[in-house]
Amino acid sequence: MGNSILDALNVRVEGAGDQVLVLAHGFGTDQSAWQRILPYLTRRYSVILYDLVCAGSVNPDYFDFRRYTSLDAYVDDLLNILDALRVNRCAYVGHSISAMIGMLASIRRPELFSKLILVGASPRFLNDKDYHGGFELAEIEEVLSAMEANYEAWVNGYAPLAVGADVPTAVREFTRTLFNMRPDITLFVSRTVFNSDLRGILGLVKVPCCIMQTARDVSVPASVAAYMKENLGGPSTVLWLDTEGHLPHLSAPSYLARQLDVALSQ
Repeated sequence: MGNSILDALNVRVEGAGDQVLVLAHGFGTDQSAWQRILPYLTRRYSVILYDLVCAGSVNPDYFDFRRYTSLDAYVDDLLNILDALRVNRCAYVGHSISAMIGMLASIRRPELFSKLILVGASPRFLNDKDYHGGFELAEIEEVLSAMEANYEAWVNGYAPLAVGADVPTAVREFTRTLFNMRPDITLFVSRTVFNSDLRGILGLVKVPCCIMQTARDVSVPASVAAYMKENLGGPSTVLWLDTEGHLPHLSAPSYLARQLDVALSQ
């Protein structure tokens, strides 16, 4: 992708504030997920938005199945974007998989990030001996087979569960971006996410973090936020959001925007 990474991943900069803020979307969405939050932020920040290479809004030819076997390749993309835009300091908001990407990027280049805001973040989705990630291996295998067997049925079942709140517009929006993804890419990325275990690197994250966790999230149990706070290597806070679901930027955008504002000004 080289210099064309800005074009390939649809990088945009909105607003003209002095401070730079990156909004990085999670699995199954694209940068449009931030659309309703953007107006609250562009007055104070220069906001960088981009699409993960797996998003349906990106040409699937850019998705190299050999390269994107781990989150490290996504970290390369993020750092390449920031370098191409000559950013030397930014605050970073990452949802879901992008929360993990941000943490890994901050380990490699701590001086680049003033603060990480981690929305619906999890270092590992699988349960372990004394760790509750929320899923047993058998459950994950079931999800992956359902996805493979009938993608449409899987999306229609999963989207309302993930949104987790009675907000039909958010369900429609998440359904749309999931359908935009090529099913083989969705499956591959899901495997990558479910197989990743970042518990061991949390202590290396020294940048200040704010963990944002909703009251009920089908993908991330509340105990995960507490686990992360305990194990992150730098100063961290947990901000419990008074809303439900895994996608608060879709289901409660103005509320989340206000919370982001609070977290960023602390």
